[in-house]
Amino acid sequence: MADKDRKRVAYYPGCTLEGTGHAYNRSTKAVGKELGLELVELKNWNCCGAMEVKNIDNQVQTYLSARNLAIAEEMGFDTVMAPCNGCYHNLKKAEYDLEHNPTAIAANQRISQKAGHATYHPGKVETIHALDWLIDAVGLDEMARRAQGRLKGMKVANYYGCMYTRPRHIFPEKDKGPGSESTLKPHFMDDILAAAGAENVEFPLKTACCGGAHALSDSDISTRLVLNILETAEACGAEVIATECPTCHTGLEMHKVRAEKTLGRKTNIKILYFTQLLGMAMGLSAKKVGVNENYLDSSDLLKSKGLG
Repeated sequence: MADKDRKRVAYYPGCTLEGTGHAYNRSTKAVGKELGLELVELKNWNCCGAMEVKNIDNQVQTYLSARNLAIAEEMGFDTVMAPCNGCYHNLKKAEYDLEHNPTAIAANQRISQKAGHATYHPGKVETIHALDWLIDAVGLDEMARRAQGRLKGMKVANYYGCMYTRPRHIFPEKDKGPGSESTLKPHFMDDILAAAGAENVEFPLKTACCGGAHALSDSDISTRLVLNILETAEACGAEVIATECPTCHTGLEMHKVRAEKTLGRKTNIKILYFTQLLGMAMGLSAKKVGVNENYLDSSDLLKSKGLG
């Protein structure tokens, strides 16, 4: 992994963490504070372009993400942490496009000049995910020491979603052998929760699509994709699905309810952010990590495990 000091990094929450993913925002900050890490939020950040802008103009989306990287550079940071898979993906893609796509380079320079701020040039700021941040800044041994095995007996299916590792070429730091993340079979979330004492079940759909991009255009597709994830996790013996993406998390919760109402298919599995599980393993209360802000209730499982 990178040899940079990750204990103090620029923080790009993105739009979703200020809305439906607020529990992820709360738990990420709480875990970081508990571990002595510092997140410095980007000043006057903007939307990364999410899924919508790229369908209209790819170059504008590249600029929107590049502007956030420019802000991090201006603030004196060489690392920006983005916990949302969509934001993480878009910032990484912008970095790649500004190294390889002349049209993107020209558009970024033109729009930056028109907007009146410095043009971002690739290679100045590295984007990392919350999983990278915790493993790099703290390490598994320290997380294990702090958690003291409090997740022991909890069977977890770790769900990474499809944007965390795809397309592979925009994640040059992955697939570098021992110590690096894998795009074929990601394991950083598994490693973190195992360090906290959890039992990670063998889950074949860790990077399957949850249908987030279809949620507004065809809810039925999203519901069926989510139902497949939920039922597979249960069949694998999991009690809870751990997530690390606010769009995936919200989709799993909302379509879990919709699957029962429209398809008559009920699943009992709980859905929690990995930061919520890690935070509670370190002794933080369920409220402190925003479990009450999740759409679905998981208090019965948490109480049965002595958490919350």
